[in-house]
Amino acid sequence: MTDEISYQPTESFPIVARGTIRFFRRMSRTTIGMFRGVGLRVLFLRDIRRALREPQTYLPLVIPQMRAIGVDSVPLAIMVAAFIGGVISIQIRYQMFQGIQLSIVGLSVRQIVILETGPLLTGLVLAGRVGAKMTAEIGTMRVTEQIDALETLAYDPVAYLVVPRIIAAIVMLPILVVFADVSGVLAGLMAAVLVTDVQMSQFMEGVRLGFDNFQVTYSLIKATLFGAAIAYLCTFEGYVTSAGAEGVGKATAKAVVISSIWILVLDALTALLLAPYLQG
Repeated sequence: MTDEISYQPTESFPIVARGTIRFFRRMSRTTIGMFRGVGLRVLFLRDIRRALREPQTYLPLVIPQMRAIGVDSVPLAIMVAAFIGGVISIQIRYQMFQGIQLSIVGLSVRQIVILETGPLLTGLVLAGRVGAKMTAEIGTMRVTEQIDALETLAYDPVAYLVVPRIIAAIVMLPILVVFADVSGVLAGLMAAVLVTDVQMSQFMEGVRLGFDNFQVTYSLIKATLFGAAIAYLCTFEGYVTSAGAEGVGKATAKAVVISSIWILVLDALTALLLAPYLQG
């Protein structure tokens, strides 16, 4: 009797109770959907772990994916970092109080670009460019039944489609961040020297001030985590896509949003755990 009452339509209840019943049913659906999503992602992680046992399937595809994810993204990563580094340099110089040494401009640009904007903006930009591409490619293969065809041919779809992208993203994101960091600092130097009254020697003095190798390591740790998050989340959304072309579009948009949020979360967690070790 209880089951029959709990599943009967909301409209069959008294009008006064419908709002409350509708609210709790919506909350229950949201909670169930959340746990279902977590469970599916855990199972997907299990499938990835199993697929790693088939190097003959995914290793030949890693190099093409490294080119698609990393090499083709170099101009975009450099351009974004260069503009950000130049703007930071100019803003810091004109916001400084009288009497402050101008070498602070170089120090600030180095710290902001290497520790934060370099890896963070590179990750966010690639979540839009590379992540959306991953989701759309795999999602299209899902709705056109190409993934089912791979299974028919005795290929593991996860090893063939997912693992090469994850490996390529983990390897290439740190390399892209190195380019972005160098580009951002150099652009900051050029902007400071050409646009403001900061001398090159003063800027370079600030860049060298308090520098520690772990600052670069910190930037690369972030990049590695961002690359893994982008590849894992975006390939998952593409792999579970349904409902035709509309489903591919929704999955792509969802993948970009979720991966961007997780990049911000990982950025905060990394700062929380590793920032105390950054003092040069």
